Amino acid sequence: MSVFRSGLLVLTSPLSALSLRLVPILASAARLVQDTLYVHLQPGLSLTGSTQPRSTYVPATSEVYALINKLYTDADIHHHLDIRVLLTNVLNQGVAPPVLGSVQNLSQPPEVVLTDFETGDGGQSNPVKQRLERYATSCYSCRPNLISVLLYPEYELEVRDGEQSPNQATDTTEEFLQSHSDVVVGGTFDRLHNGHKILLSVSCMLAENRLLVGVSDKDLLETKVLKELILPFEQRVAQLSEFLVDIKPSLQYEIVPLFDPFGPSITDSKLKCIVVSKETLKGGLAVNKRRVENGLAELVVHVIELALDPQHGRNEEEKISSSSLRCRLLGTLLRPPRKDPSIPCFPYVIGLTGGSGSGKTSVAQHLVRLGAFHLDMDSLGHSIYRPGGPVYEQVVNVFGTDILKEDGTISRQALGAKVFGNEEQLKKLNNIMWPVMAQIAREKIDEAAAQGKAVCVLDAALLLEAGWADLVHEVWTVIVPEDEALRRIIARDKLSEEAAKLRLQSQMSNNQRVKQSHVILCTLWEPEVTRELAEKAWTLLQKRIKED
Repeated sequence: MSVFRSGLLVLTSPLSALSLRLVPILASAARLVQDTLYVHLQPGLSLTGSTQPRSTYVPATSEVYALINKLYTDADIHHHLDIRVLLTNVLNQGVAPPVLGSVQNLSQPPEVVLTDFETGDGGQSNPVKQRLERYATSCYSCRPNLISVLLYPEYELEVRDGEQSPNQATDTTEEFLQSHSDVVVGGTFDRLHNGHKILLSVSCMLAENRLLVGVSDKDLLETKVLKELILPFEQRVAQLSEFLVDIKPSLQYEIVPLFDPFGPSITDSKLKCIVVSKETLKGGLAVNKRRVENGLAELVVHVIELALDPQHGRNEEEKISSSSLRCRLLGTLLRPPRKDPSIPCFPYVIGLTGGSGSGKTSVAQHLVRLGAFHLDMDSLGHSIYRPGGPVYEQVVNVFGTDILKEDGTISRQALGAKVFGNEEQLKKLNNIMWPVMAQIAREKIDEAAAQGKAVCVLDAALLLEAGWADLVHEVWTVIVPEDEALRRIIARDKLSEEAAKLRLQSQMSNNQRVKQSHVILCTLWEPEVTRELAEKAWTLLQKRIKED
């Protein structure tokens, strides 16, 4: 069977039985679809008979909510899949259904339609497959030459003793979800994950007319783990908008930036309900307090459970979260390596950089232990100041003999006093130093090649500022939060907090470095975690080199 980029999974089993079947059904679908999988709940839909199957309307109940929650949670193990449960036919009590016959446009039109429909004849009845294809195209925009697959009996469900058979429906008391004309929800919504999708799906199920979505930005991102890896606001909004329009196009969506914890939730008089998780319940209550102060009615606070991540790793949250996803990006290739014919293919050169206190040195040591040739540009910069060195005379001629010690060596302290805080003088010094250091670096890289070293690490705090990124295939940046870098600098160099802050402010920011980097590493956690990250990055690098 071929593998398809996008697919539509039509689930026809009774809802009470479907929860037992989800794991094997999703596993089967995940083998056939590699990117986007739309899920359409159609319990009781008949694909046999003489009439064209029509969409049925599913009431928005606690049972449906529980099923959607379970579907997204179970699907989280299939990391390659972007699951989207379509809510077009999931309706609130008292809401008129949309006009039948219209075809919904999906952002990723399906190439294959799958179903759990049981034919009783081995699962591959051609008439059923044809009707499934016609049904899918009558509901949604699909690719030409749509292919259909009947999953049953490809998946098998083991029913343990005492468990209910998937063919038996349970007697459940359905509780209708209270809907509201205008609903509000907020969050960072970075790298839209299944936890977000549960939150947004519930919000869409509760909203009758409008869903107001606040997206955190600016100061609200400052305390986030690995904030430098948070996607730009515009990109987060685009992903959010695409998902919402896909799952329920009938709603009016209003997506706004949040620069404080409240946004329009405390001033919009039309809002009736706010959706929060157990983790953010205090925020929902705080919104109501501010609304009362502003003379507005309190909102109904709808609380959802957190979606737990059974595969969370060390230093990751137990819930499905964006911060965990960002942690998993560490050590991976974030953008394609540079393809510059002027850079020799051998050795493969990594430019390693990071601000003061970032832990760059410890990462370099791990890479050397793993077999890399180490080119320490910071030490190289110190050596070329020496009498007889390649820049000694030029530096003395430009900055004067008063920078010399009694023994004729250059006093780095005296030289620093002349250039620190003086942009013009610093530029003069850099124009002398950087080209010479770049030439020596090229010679050292040739030495690494002569020694048979496959990887050379060009270790430089000023890698990007000096333009030495032109010498490397990939830029690797080591980061830590500013408060941690301050703590380390103060402890290591015995500086005052003010002096340490000045040092950091004089450097390129983490955000600036990350934007120009291919791989990001972080030394915020235990030394063992840093070692594991370095080994992860090294292993992935070896794979890239072999593929080239």
